[in-house]
Amino acid sequence: MNAVKPVKSVDDLVMAGLVSSADRRALEEVAVRYAIALTPVMTRLIDRADPADPIARQFVPDAAELTVLPEERADPIGDHAHSPVEGIVHRYPDRVLLKAVHVCPVYCRFCFRREMVGPQGLGTLDAAAMQAAFDYIRGHEEIWEVILTGGDPLVLSPRRLREIMEALADIAHVKIVRFHTRVPVVDPDKIDDALIAALKASGKTVYVALHANHVRELTAEARAACARLVDAGIAMVSQSVLLKGVNDDPDVLAALMKAFVEIRVKPYYLHHPDLAPGTGHFRLTIEEGQRIVSALRGRVSGLCQPTYILDIPGGYGKTVVSGSTVQARGDGCYSVSDYRGDEHSYPPAE
Repeated sequence: MNAVKPVKSVDDLVMAGLVSSADRRALEEVAVRYAIALTPVMTRLIDRADPADPIARQFVPDAAELTVLPEERADPIGDHAHSPVEGIVHRYPDRVLLKAVHVCPVYCRFCFRREMVGPQGLGTLDAAAMQAAFDYIRGHEEIWEVILTGGDPLVLSPRRLREIMEALADIAHVKIVRFHTRVPVVDPDKIDDALIAALKASGKTVYVALHANHVRELTAEARAACARLVDAGIAMVSQSVLLKGVNDDPDVLAALMKAFVEIRVKPYYLHHPDLAPGTGHFRLTIEEGQRIVSALRGRVSGLCQPTYILDIPGGYGKTVVSGSTVQARGDGCYSVSDYRGDEHSYPPAE
């Protein structure tokens, strides 16, 4: 069953023993709309004898993705509303997202940018678009941090990454560069000396935010990849998504957070799932999420406590899921406060 090549199609899934031929027709419909990819590392990690395997649930497509709920939307966190130039999202005053690439080594079935990523997504910024993005950053002195996301920026070659970092090196007001990635988990061998040198080429303070949702993703190889980054002076934080059937259990979540701390990755964000199309089977209620996160208190060290957040639909930014910022209204919806103090409905009204 050991995979020797990435899985990129329904045929590949069948050949790898990850889905049955009987599921082919429904999954082909999913594949038309949403990209499929698993790396050999993730394919080997899946327990084919477990129908509820938490790794498979994250990466193997499901016919449930064809069910789109009324509150779901193609751009659930409002990237487009805050994109002044191609590749830039400027939602908060002191930081921007730089989306240099819109492909990933794996495609999460709950991805909030699933309408934008993949081989038929928004693609990779060309030289002119990249220059326009740098010009925007250069022209806005309030930008203190640049966050490379996408897509997964670490799919880029060390040469391309070095070019990006060297361009940022010349922008004095940018002090922090952060990379959001799954690569150390899903393709750990890619974290080599050349890539690490490229990440450090700017002379800026560099952070890597590692996305993992279950402790089994933190294999010996993934832990070694993280160690290479941290030993090179690159700080690491985590981001995870609270997912039904993956980590919606205090013990499972605690094991993940403790493992992050053990490998010198500081637990950072635990995301409530966004309202992306076809992802309703992953979402818990706000109350369920709050109960799970509350159960971590006292169960594990303060070092292991992530911040449970909701990205407010429409581009209003993140809010901590607490009693002061997210309050039930009694009609199945919530009143949510953004960082400016403005109130919004969650789920949003049609």
